[in-house]
This record gives sequence, C-alpha cells and structure tokens, in this order.
Amino acid sequence: MSKEVKPESVSLSPLGATAAPEQELLCIFGTGDFGRSLGQRLLQSGYKVVYGSRRPHSCGPLPMGAKVLSHAAAAESSSLVFLCIHRQHYDFLESLAPQLKGKVLVDVSNNLKKNLYPEANAEYLQRLVPGAHVVKAFNTLSAWALQNGPSDANRQVFLCGNRAEAKQAVAETATKLGFSVLDRGSLSAARELEDFPLRLFPEWRLPLLIAIGLSAFFFFYLLIRDVVYTYVVQGKDISFRIMVSLANKVFPIVSLIMLALCYLPGIIAAILQLYRGTKYRRFPDWLDRWMLCRKQLGLLALGFASLHVFYTLVIPIRYYVRFKIGAGIISQIKENRTSEFDNSIAWRGDSYFSMGILGFCLFLLLGITSLPSVSNALSWREFSFIQSKLGYLTVFFCTFHAYLYGWDRFLRPSTYKWFTPPGYMLSLIVPSLVLVFKLLLLLPCVDRTLTRIRQGWERCDPEDDSKKTLLT
Repeated sequence: MSKEVKPESVSLSPLGATAAPEQELLCIFGTGDFGRSLGQRLLQSGYKVVYGSRRPHSCGPLPMGAKVLSHAAAAESSSLVFLCIHRQHYDFLESLAPQLKGKVLVDVSNNLKKNLYPEANAEYLQRLVPGAHVVKAFNTLSAWALQNGPSDANRQVFLCGNRAEAKQAVAETATKLGFSVLDRGSLSAARELEDFPLRLFPEWRLPLLIAIGLSAFFFFYLLIRDVVYTYVVQGKDISFRIMVSLANKVFPIVSLIMLALCYLPGIIAAILQLYRGTKYRRFPDWLDRWMLCRKQLGLLALGFASLHVFYTLVIPIRYYVRFKIGAGIISQIKENRTSEFDNSIAWRGDSYFSMGILGFCLFLLLGITSLPSVSNALSWREFSFIQSKLGYLTVFFCTFHAYLYGWDRFLRPSTYKWFTPPGYMLSLIVPSLVLVFKLLLLLPCVDRTLTRIRQGWERCDPEDDSKKTLLT
C-alpha cells in the first residue's frame, strides 16, 4: 500500500510579484485654495486625483501628480466628485447631468451669512442634479486644516445625505485622511451644517457678557466712589487715575469673581445631588449651560489677572507715584523726621505679594492645562487633580491675597464713602462662599455620601417605601 507523500515545503511567490492595489481615482471641481489643499491631502493619503476645470490648460498651479481635464471628462473618470465651488457657479452642473448620474457629489460650499438662500446649498444641488447622490461634508474644515492635517480643534467631519452608500463612501475617504466622521442624518440637516462655520464664538457669548457686565458695573461703581466722591467732597480732580489706578482695581475684582464662578456651579451641582439623593436626575438647563462654559470663564479670568499683573508692574514708573514719593521725602527732610520701620506692615506686604504670585502661577497652570494639546497628554486623574484640587487652591490664594489687601480697612469709617463698601469687599463675596461650601462638602460625613451617590447609590424615597409595603 503506497503512502501519499506530503510536501515538506510550500513554494511562495516573491513579494514583488504580488500586484499592488490600484489607487482609487477621485475628482475635484474647483482649483481654488480649498480645492488645491484637498487634492494635496488626497494625494498624500494614497488617492489619485483629477481636477475638472473650465480652463484645463490655464487653471494655475496644482498639486504634483494630479491631472486636469474638462468638467465632463473629469466627471466620467470618477464615481466620487468633490465640488469646491461656490453656489453661484452651480449652473453649469445642470448640463453635466448625464455624466454625474449615479455619482456621489460632495458639496463643501458655505455662504457668507445665514439665510442667504431659501434652501441649503446641498438641497439646491440635489434638485439641480437629481440623478446624483449629494452628500454635504468637509464644509466645516479650512484649507489650512487640510494642509497641516487634523488637529485637536478640527478633527471631526460632519456629513449628511439621503443615501447610506454615498455617505459611507465619503466617510471612508474622510477616515483615510485622518478625520473622524459624525453622521448628522438626511440632507435636510445641510442647513445646520452650513451654519456651523458662520458661528462666531458661540461658547464664549455668556462668559463675555458676564465679563463685560462685571467690568462695566465695577468701573462705574469705583468711578463714583473714588473720582466723583473726591471731586465733590474734597474738591480735588484725580480723573487721571482712571487710566491706570481705576483700571488696576477693576481687573483683579473681575478676575477673582469669574474664577470663583468657574467652581460655583460644581458646588451647586453637588448640593443638588445631596438633596435629591441621586445622580440620575438632570440638572436645570441654566446650570448645564453654566457648567459648559467654565473653561471660557476661567480663560477670561486669567486674561484679567494678567492685565492686573502688567498694570501693577508699571506703578513704580508712573509720574504720580514718583511725584508722591519725592514729595514725601522732601516733607520729612523739612520736618527733620524719619519714619521707623514697621515689622507688621512688612509682614503684611510680603504676604500680600506672595499670595498674589502663588495664585497667579497656579492660575497660569490652570490655563495651560486647559489647552487641548496639553490636556490630551494628561490622564483623567491628572487633569482632574490640576483643574479641581489645584483650582480650589488657586481660589484660596487669590482670595487670601484680596483679604491681605484689605487688612483692617473694613474697620475704618472713611473706607465707606457715601456709605458704600469698597470694590474689593464686593469681590470677596462669591469666592468666600465657594471656599466655605467646599469645606462643608469636604466634611467626612458629607463627602462619603456624595461619593456614594456619584458611584450610583440612590437614597430611597420614603413615599416609595410606603407604596412598596402596601403592595406587599
């Protein structure tokens, strides 16, 4: 009986003999900045690119490796066409309806302002070329983002369309370019996508309104207390102090209040969770909006704190300060007296500056770690430690800095001009409340309950317990 002989080795084809996968050809209509940047990015990602132009022989410089054909020839060569042209130039596409039938048209256009047209550009394009499959995508990216690759601020590509296969083809291309894709549904969402690039700092509106409101209030409040009061009561014109002295009082006041406003919503949320005994009930809408803009509040507060530092540094070179110091020295010489060194004032002054320096340095650390490029390099525990624990320490140092500035002035009747408290006293209200409530939340009995709630534990409702006993 003969045995079947099995080969001990398998012959393999050389690697060079394997056919390389054929590169997919994509078409781009439009040779402007965005069209050139998109083509360059597609070529770098392994695609072949053909441009459709009305002037194929004089369309300007294009990425090396790309072809240029007429619109009709370019449309016939690819199943996916990027339209990098403005809506007012869409009319020629109607004559290309036979070549574009069954093709995927990616509309990347935007408008100069909202509601410029009665319908979205993508919807108009779909009506103009009904045989094509229009997908709205890539309109939220810039030419710069395509040239330099996706960054933290523009990783996402939003798209919408009526045909799932067409959206899938565009999503695969965007993924290969290094972007993440977010499907916003049917083509009726195109108007929303086209409005995205027209938004001007939507997350900053509430923080900016708070900053402007606080600045205006305290500016006029201090103007009345310092400048107007001095002119009315003492007959002195010190209006020159508006530019530096008054501004240098407004900036730290607004900065401290806005810093405290970053941490106040977290305390309110913790109190609500303790009161409700659960974390599964939604917060009020106003609290949600407040918590979502904490980063912007903190960065604006850091900006005001930086202005306070710069204004403080120029105080010694001001004419008013140099004149006052010189007049004081001449007065002592004429009266043949000298001032004795006061150790308590020295301690107070050094402590005041030390708390301010430490608070500002921690403030800078909070601002730096809020940048996406830095925060992405931190673990969640590291980010939470800096933004939460060191954040409250920053509030403490800055608040203590303000208390040392006031010292015992609240005991002097002259401090209350026209029976009004000074601005620094008003600035201490919110941060002091934040620190007091935070200390209460850190009490072991309170902290233990809050931790259990945030881990999923729920306090039973007495009414629910009574209903259960009646049912059983």
